[in-house]
Amino acid sequence: MSLSVQNLTVGYRDRTVISGLSLAPIAAGQVVSLVGPNGAGKSTLLRAIAGLTPARGDMRLGDLNLGAMSISERARHVAYMPQTLPQDVALTVLETVIAALEASPVAESHTHSADQAMQALVKVGAAELASRRLDRLSGGQRQIAGLAQAMVRRPKVLLLDEPTSALDLRHQLDVLTLARTYARENDAVVIMVLHDLQSAARASDHIVVLSDGAVKIEGAPQQAITPEVLADVWQVQARVENCGRGLIQVMVDAVL
Repeated sequence: MSLSVQNLTVGYRDRTVISGLSLAPIAAGQVVSLVGPNGAGKSTLLRAIAGLTPARGDMRLGDLNLGAMSISERARHVAYMPQTLPQDVALTVLETVIAALEASPVAESHTHSADQAMQALVKVGAAELASRRLDRLSGGQRQIAGLAQAMVRRPKVLLLDEPTSALDLRHQLDVLTLARTYARENDAVVIMVLHDLQSAARASDHIVVLSDGAVKIEGAPQQAITPEVLADVWQVQARVENCGRGLIQVMVDAVL
């Protein structure tokens, strides 16, 4: 099922952050990265799709009208991983993943949930964290635990807000690889907020560049990440080249 977002308007109190935003349809199996400067509306857009921030517009997953669903109904189809998990949760990592699974209307028995939760931790390479308390983990370990919480229900739309921000190089690559594998294996849509343009280009089928709550450009990495776009959106002079393996490299030379 493809994800459609059309004419979306989102704001907080008396401030509109996103107005009339539309995205090209996102096909199942695709990974999309939202990029742009601070304050561009990336996290706001992600939270609106998750149903965590009030929004007006049309959001559909196939024939399903996500905007007409309650939070619990939407949770059957959409999972959201925030930038950071709470630091004062005195539950074990396994217990938090079980809780994430059982919060869904389709959750099954506790025994079965425990098995599924453990499988999710194994999938993200965090089995050794299962018995550790969430409030005693590093920021990077909490991010990995959060990824397991988001993936455990196998949603058709997986939303990841800066999933690599607290991770070292190896675990950044692990998470980006997991995102691509998840999309392909589950015929799902994965949308990530990323700041590292090279990582976004490497991991994504499609990139959306946001600026001031609007789509500046979207398309394949080679279309969306160019010196002209970096100058216009980020106000930097940069070179965009391909390495020997054909991957995009971004080199920033100066501030404009």
